[in-house]
Amino acid sequence: MSVSVVVWGDSFGVCDGIEALRGEVTVARQCGELAETLALVESGLADAALLAGPASDVDAAVVDGLRERGAAVVALVDDPGERSRLSGYGAVCESVTASPQALADLLELVAASGPRIQPVVPRTAAPAEPASRAGRGQIIAVWGPHGSPGRTTVAVNYAVEASLAGSRVALVDADTYGASVSVLLGLMEESAGIAQLCRLSDQGVLDGESWQRACPLLTVAGARLRVATGLPRPNRWPELRPASLRRVLEHLTAAVDVVVVDVAPYLDVDEDLSFDTTAPQRNAATLAVLERADEILAVGQADSVGVPRLIKALDRLSETLPDAMPRIVFNKVARAALGPNPERQLRETWSRFGPGAPLRGYLPWDPGAAAEALLAGTAFAESSPEAPLRAGIAQLAGHDVVARKRLFGRRRAADGTRS
Repeated sequence: MSVSVVVWGDSFGVCDGIEALRGEVTVARQCGELAETLALVESGLADAALLAGPASDVDAAVVDGLRERGAAVVALVDDPGERSRLSGYGAVCESVTASPQALADLLELVAASGPRIQPVVPRTAAPAEPASRAGRGQIIAVWGPHGSPGRTTVAVNYAVEASLAGSRVALVDADTYGASVSVLLGLMEESAGIAQLCRLSDQGVLDGESWQRACPLLTVAGARLRVATGLPRPNRWPELRPASLRRVLEHLTAAVDVVVVDVAPYLDVDEDLSFDTTAPQRNAATLAVLERADEILAVGQADSVGVPRLIKALDRLSETLPDAMPRIVFNKVARAALGPNPERQLRETWSRFGPGAPLRGYLPWDPGAAAEALLAGTAFAESSPEAPLRAGIAQLAGHDVVARKRLFGRRRAADGTRS
């Protein structure tokens, strides 16, 4: 297999050694700048990149950029900390004293294996709090079509109810168009916790203490959950690079039981940008989350406008991510829009016109409870604990508040009888 390699730095004189072998691995170009290395890889000139310059100059954006352009990455570094950091980004590390033949063999191997775009577990993925289970936490992505079907409302209240059900929860706002988790929870701040987490990941310092500072603990109706607020201004979307976001999600799944992520509705790729370059894509953050999610809750508005929008959005999701298996949550279910038996009407409509995605739940139209929670800047569990809308979302999150009310009611009745 012929492998073309672009070398950055060459502080150790590896170019001459590899070329002297006259084997399958050849040096296409030696670069003095990382930007030039990225450009050469993007042009299709190289199958792999050998980073032989100072390891401290290589950050996550460089490694991610090379891998996203289809190149395998090998870094020459001996320092244990730097090796761990670069390995966490997906680079293959080799000693600076490796022989030319060993380097050639390694480059041929990693080039044949491909750039391995899938994320790896960061080196700092130790749980920040005592783990109550073996394995990693679940990622629940809350998504849906445009038109305000209630994605953020479901995400916020799902996270609160999951916490009340006993899970350790992190709520992440990754909406690159209109982040609003902070508004719903009364957190009027400009810190953009999700951007902080991505920066920490890129710097290789996403550890137990740092992620908790970027994702502070919030108490709502007795629930304790970590909240990573979203971008206060939509034009900051380039800060959420997909590779960085994947590493953040992997870290969070090691620290909590449930990661609830609110994402934007749009899935389209900018064809003008992707035609001959790997320029940043605004919707890449949403796609990265949906691709990694263990469960996708597709929230649709239950009326003659919202249902067709949801069907079209699901078709687009199937085209973009064929392996995605969303579960449908119909929100704002009302007799006024659907007739005397709205749930049956939705089931019949979905079985006839829907794309086959399973129905997960129905949430009633309750504008009073929604307005009260928004005014108070809190979740339904605190502002409207008796609301049917709160009970519906709680059931989605595994917190059956209706059953608990019945149990407490029977206990009180029994206590009254005994007295």
